[in-house]
Amino acid sequence: MDPHRMDKQTFRRCCARFATGVTVATVLDDSGEPHGVTVNSFTSVSLSPPQILICLDHSSRILRLFRKSAHFGVSVLREDQQDHSTRFAMRGADRFQGVPFRAGKEGVPLIEGAIAFFACRVAQVVDSGDHAIFIAEVIDASWTEGRPLLYYESRYHRLQ
Repeated sequence: MDPHRMDKQTFRRCCARFATGVTVATVLDDSGEPHGVTVNSFTSVSLSPPQILICLDHSSRILRLFRKSAHFGVSVLREDQQDHSTRFAMRGADRFQGVPFRAGKEGVPLIEGAIAFFACRVAQVVDSGDHAIFIAEVIDASWTEGRPLLYYESRYHRLQ
């Protein structure tokens, strides 16, 4: 092993010490069907213009849909929506089955009951390492009261 190369397990364990919120990023396919994926690599980028970013693994099947679309949505999950996070992280399932959602600006699917919503227009996609980084301008956003679902040390948590 290269002594200057970071050990993957150490890197994962260190990253797991950073608490994150949990989001579901969503997109429509060419026929207007909704698709989504659980994402905890979400952050604000800029206030002016308002921008966010999400990162999607190159091995993710949904990546091609995000690459084809000019718009996507992000829903910040509420503390009691762990089941949504788990569902949207599964491979091969109809992730939207039984999950209430609404159409946001540009038709992007937004998960009902979430505590914040972002409708986004893709500004730039950067491939780096094993992920694609989507930088997007926020074209609409809203929020509701509630507490976030958190992810820390590879487990879900709630604020105390």
